Amino acid sequence: MVPFQPREQTARGLVFSSAHEVAAAIRDRRVSAVEVVNAYLARIARHNPALNAIVTLNEEGALARASEADAALARGEFWGPLHGVPVTIKDSFATAGLRTTSGFAPLANYIPAVDATVVARLRAAGAIVLGKTNLPMLVHGFQSDNAIFGRSNNPWDLERTPGGSTGGGAAALAAGLSALEMGSDYGGSVRIPAHYCGVYSLKPTELRVPTVGHIPELPGRPRGVRHVATPGPLARSVQDLALALQVIAGPDPRQPEVPPAPLVPTLPQPWGALRVAWADDFGGLPITGDTKTALTGLVAALEQRGCKVAQCLPDNFDFPDLWETYGELRQCEVGGAMSSELEEECAAFFGVDAASDDPEMRGMARRRNATLRQYTDTLTKRDAYITAVERFFETWDALLCPVTVGPAFPHCAPGTPIDVDGQPVPYRLGGTGYTSPFNLTGHPVVVLPLARSAEGLPIGVQVVGQRWSEMKLLAIAEQLTELTGPFQRPPGY
Repeated sequence: MVPFQPREQTARGLVFSSAHEVAAAIRDRRVSAVEVVNAYLARIARHNPALNAIVTLNEEGALARASEADAALARGEFWGPLHGVPVTIKDSFATAGLRTTSGFAPLANYIPAVDATVVARLRAAGAIVLGKTNLPMLVHGFQSDNAIFGRSNNPWDLERTPGGSTGGGAAALAAGLSALEMGSDYGGSVRIPAHYCGVYSLKPTELRVPTVGHIPELPGRPRGVRHVATPGPLARSVQDLALALQVIAGPDPRQPEVPPAPLVPTLPQPWGALRVAWADDFGGLPITGDTKTALTGLVAALEQRGCKVAQCLPDNFDFPDLWETYGELRQCEVGGAMSSELEEECAAFFGVDAASDDPEMRGMARRRNATLRQYTDTLTKRDAYITAVERFFETWDALLCPVTVGPAFPHCAPGTPIDVDGQPVPYRLGGTGYTSPFNLTGHPVVVLPLARSAEGLPIGVQVVGQRWSEMKLLAIAEQLTELTGPFQRPPGY
């Protein structure tokens, strides 16, 4: 006979469960939303001081909302698929009545009056906002450190970065401080932290999810970011990514270019019908031996199951030009929403330099204070790359590739070359060289935890799909978890 477990103990046992499992436990009245929130708050109190992952805690508001969620269920009211589930929000998304800084000192005490669209949709689905998670200033960077809150640490090794720009959120998920994280991706910002911290993430197709209420742009400034960025969830399962996408996707009249594109459920294909391309070399950008071993091991497992597998990339992928074009587009859109003075100030702060050995930095330098003609030229180059990838996916169902050049690296000053098995790689390229191409082209990407390095650090894999094919991509990703395995918590958590 299974011994009786108090409800409080049951709630503690749920903190590493997937969000859909937490939702089911609350819905079935096996545990209350208040008990679940208290369980997460206890873990935050215990582990967040070392991680610095959650930088604004909504303890009072979360408990009040959890009490309302329990009362609603008692009346027979069901708010939605995340009823009573505690979630965290990247500090770049506006949260009504809750501080939102985007790590930018002038916004240190900014409290929005209105939720970002994705936050409003999560709340409408029943989610409870536990707090806001750390990030680099104005989401520019793949370490989560800023002048307001300091740096976040990786739960697998506190001396290493959890990544960025959704680094605080990935660390919180991996450590069991949240059931689901709402992040955003400008150049790898949900994918790199997922890879470094051993969790799952989804970068949707551009314009699948509205960016209304995301910083940048700064409050009150024109809207410049129209292609590069997208909100995206981080989670402890592929099923949670699919659930979150269905909650946050869809049109918003404040961002009229977001189309009413349906999310069509897709069944998994037989292994023998699956066509998978893979690549471990983007323009000569090196990866660690552990990363290569993990990826080729997954490829071998797919071959054993009868999949059609080939090592190939889209035609005409000129990676130096692609990385520079991404830098151009990012600077055109992010910089275009700033005053000229702030754009120059940020460029100096982030080390944008036309003579850099990093092609992204060179591209950004070319588009400081960009003209409309320059922006149009950049978009035209981008169109050619989108066409090449779309034609590639006429033959292949998915593309597997590394997330970064290696696992999480030790904290360092931005701009410090990244060591790849003894070979120094330019800082930005070492972080975003494998991710930014798909921000340029707008293709959806799932990151799955794949393996561990020799030092015991997580290594993830990018699974890239055709534009607007998220449900097919998520079905493939779920199928791949039969080979990669479920989420594993860091030692000591």
